[in-house]
Amino acid sequence: MEGDVVVAEWTPQEHHHAFEGVLSGGIVGTLLDCHCNWTAAYHLMRAQGGDAPPCTVTAEYAITLKRPTPMAGPLRLEAKPVEIQGDRAVIEGTLTAGGKVTATCRGTFVAVKPGHPAYHRW
Repeated sequence: MEGDVVVAEWTPQEHHHAFEGVLSGGIVGTLLDCHCNWTAAYHLMRAQGGDAPPCTVTAEYAITLKRPTPMAGPLRLEAKPVEIQGDRAVIEGTLTAGGKVTATCRGTFVAVKPGHPAYHRW
């Protein structure tokens, strides 16, 4: 954590490449979706005064691939809340490699209730 920003580092392996030296765009999308989802769960927990993060799902998200993401790691993921309202959080995230932002994400993530298939999946 850096203030409200949730930070993680991740190092890709050879099987994550799209082609020589470049990370797959699908992996980029998965990384940002997952990191932003956990950021939403953490900030929803804080907003609701909980002692454990709620189970959250992605309602929508958009990825912008700004430039190829090199395989040389580690890569840096950052995400922060833009809006928290009830059981929903709008989160913005970035993926940085070698000091340059290679992709961005903006998504809406929702805490689910009992009966939802994702409820208490972790």
